[in-house]
Amino acid sequence: MSSLSLRTLPVARPKPVLRGAIRIAGAVLTRTIAIGILALVWEILPRLGVVDATFLPPLSEVLVAWWDLLVSGQLWSHTEASLIRSAAGFGLAILIAVPLGLLIGWYSPVANLLNPLLEVFRNTAALAILPVFVLILGLGETSKISIILYGCTWPILLNTVSGVRTVDPLLIKSARSLGLGPIRLFQKVVLPAAVPTIFTGIRLAGAASILILIAAEMVGAKAGLGYLINYAQYNFAVPDMYAGIITISAIGLLVNQLLIATERRFSTWRTN
Repeated sequence: MSSLSLRTLPVARPKPVLRGAIRIAGAVLTRTIAIGILALVWEILPRLGVVDATFLPPLSEVLVAWWDLLVSGQLWSHTEASLIRSAAGFGLAILIAVPLGLLIGWYSPVANLLNPLLEVFRNTAALAILPVFVLILGLGETSKISIILYGCTWPILLNTVSGVRTVDPLLIKSARSLGLGPIRLFQKVVLPAAVPTIFTGIRLAGAASILILIAAEMVGAKAGLGYLINYAQYNFAVPDMYAGIITISAIGLLVNQLLIATERRFSTWRTN
């Protein structure tokens, strides 16, 4: 075969799907290595006596305790109670905060009316007024769901308002020049442009719903991951306590990934 024919042969290049798979595999490997290093350090330091194994047992002992809780059914019952409370408060916050935020961001009279109240309550931490919810609503499910609703509302509401108000004015002017009325303008331009910012608030609220719930479950609850952690601490069942913490971390990571996937779905719709 001549040198000319060799030069004209096509060069094999990785297909886009293959390149994407390699990139994803690399990212997963990098994250796995980081988690593996953390697990190794957690296992070794208590065994070497660098930290007191009484207060930080090796990871293997924590995983054994986690498995025992899972097999006995305790872990699932506590996790189920926490997820129901968190999902109820988080879902209600989305249903209330997103429409209200769109209304405040789009209509100036509504914003002028509600802004003083927003400034007062947005700076009041949910955990600071947890005793108020307990006093008014009692120690039952209502107070726990209500405090989650309160804590999740503000990230969603404020990001929704910001998303509507920061839409590019040129887009709005161009849409109006094409004859779009207020309703169509809001539907076709403002709302799609605000979607990424709204989902940022929803992701922040998703993380907050779990954190607030755990604190609420430590006050007068009889089930839930917060109750499990608190009970294990008081009874000095340290591996069980860390098992509950690991479960909470895993749930938080899973919720965040689900929200990211949902955001990508809506962002794809926005660009179509």
